[in-house]
Amino acid sequence: MQRIYRQQMIERIVIIDNADPVSFYGVNNANMHLIRNLFPKLRMVARGAVIKVMGDDAETSEFEKKIKELEAYCTKYNKLTEDVILDIIKGNGTAADVAADGGVIIYGVNGKPISARTPNQFKLVDAFRRNDLTFALGPAGTGKTYVAIALAVKALKNREVKKIILSRPAVEAGEKLGFLPGDMKDKIDPYLQPLYDALEDMIPAVKLKEYMETKVIQIAPLAFMRGRTLNDAVIVLDEAQNTTTHQIKMFLTRLGVNAKMIITGDATQIDLPRSVNSGLIQALRILDGIQGIGKVEFGKKDIVRHQLVQRIVEAYQAYDEQQKLLHDSGGQPQAEQ
Repeated sequence: MQRIYRQQMIERIVIIDNADPVSFYGVNNANMHLIRNLFPKLRMVARGAVIKVMGDDAETSEFEKKIKELEAYCTKYNKLTEDVILDIIKGNGTAADVAADGGVIIYGVNGKPISARTPNQFKLVDAFRRNDLTFALGPAGTGKTYVAIALAVKALKNREVKKIILSRPAVEAGEKLGFLPGDMKDKIDPYLQPLYDALEDMIPAVKLKEYMETKVIQIAPLAFMRGRTLNDAVIVLDEAQNTTTHQIKMFLTRLGVNAKMIITGDATQIDLPRSVNSGLIQALRILDGIQGIGKVEFGKKDIVRHQLVQRIVEAYQAYDEQQKLLHDSGGQPQAEQ
């Protein structure tokens, strides 16, 4: 008597909840077509973040394992190529060793490596690792805000925190909020645009939109921080030289459990009225020497924008020093127009 044994078909559901779906599935689902060809015995249907796969237990289990490795790679590098898919599924490499990091903080859109580029940027990376509150001070173009946001995105991707909070004081520099067009969000967004710009370099558009809608990433002016306790988060305050003494104290006391703060600022670009003291300058004096607080000071040698930016900063420094010498000697500083 001949016996026929049939393997039991089972269905597994694999959730792709970390990787950007556009990067994971590829243009016109090219990556998914390749994955199907590499698992010819399985039947699979992909809808959004959900992949349903049917087959025998051992093969569907292997499929789930390989998909999770592909997802880990795609989450880290923001891209998934045919070569990587073949290497991981055929067992020639894993998400951990297909590529070497080489000191990269994170991989941005399309796999662009984002890393520290100057000695003080490296110091900021180290200070963030060792401290719960870090001050990053220096002139425009030194990358202090960009690196701070990259560190926040890395912590989110590594699931060290659950959210990112980015904030700036909405201080008027030549324009009055009331005269700008639109509602309050429209009036405030121009102040926050540099933060959006950095995030758009680091997180694919679809994933960034999802993070913003679910409030995993929050961008808000400083005034919106009052009354909040920020747990499980990386909080970045940019342009802190434009905070008042009360504002920065309010912000510093928002720090919650399992949270880290980075405060960036440039003491030479204070836009507050002359009668108002900068909260950043006062905070640096009051908090000097407290354990758990780091400070990194950037200089003109750290400027990583256009070479002309460094020369502009140097020219303004020379002008400020000349005006100070004239004032100290009793001369008449040049009148501002």
